[in-house]
Amino acid sequence: MRRLTQLFVGLALYGFSLSVLVRASLGVNPWSVLYEGLAERTSLSFGTVSAVLGVLVLVLWIPLGLRPTFGTVANIVVLAGSADLGLLLLPQHLGLPARIALLAGGVLLNGLSVAVYVGARLGPGPRDGLMTGTAAVTGRSLRLVRTLMEITVLAVGWLLGGTVGAGTVLYACAVGTVTQFCVPWFAYRGAVTPDAPSRPRRSGRPSPRPAPTRR
Repeated sequence: MRRLTQLFVGLALYGFSLSVLVRASLGVNPWSVLYEGLAERTSLSFGTVSAVLGVLVLVLWIPLGLRPTFGTVANIVVLAGSADLGLLLLPQHLGLPARIALLAGGVLLNGLSVAVYVGARLGPGPRDGLMTGTAAVTGRSLRLVRTLMEITVLAVGWLLGGTVGAGTVLYACAVGTVTQFCVPWFAYRGAVTPDAPSRPRRSGRPSPRPAPTRR
């Protein structure tokens, strides 16, 4: 129960932090740039776009032999709802001092929320699973795979009209540090099942037999 609560709280805070960065209007993280761009080109809301892309990313899990967990599905649903709710609650067209405060608070809240929901250890989100799965299949480093993913979605989102600015740079430089600082506070240390996305067992391969014991 503690882990479920932590998961939902962390995801809700993460989605809300995305809406805070959007209302700051000083630049958002790469995936939010893509969400913004697609939301402007379609009739879908920011949160709905994030959910649709989350499902599409899960399709890319199939050739990697990965299966979603409960935490993966919750990531899609809760993040979308909380992001749209935050955009409804937060005012628009604020002055520059208020926008700077929103930017700083949004980055801090985002890093904190990542530590909260990752610390619950109930499975990765669609994008994190794609990153780790691609790195495992290709043999490339997580850093390289993640960098290529972020650059790709940032470029596409910018071309579609998403907001790129000082906030985008600040997010890239600061959110990892904030998350790393907060992780020890929220990491669950009990015995749990592996939090990486599971791979389906291949059929037709016999399970290994235990070695015979000598008497």
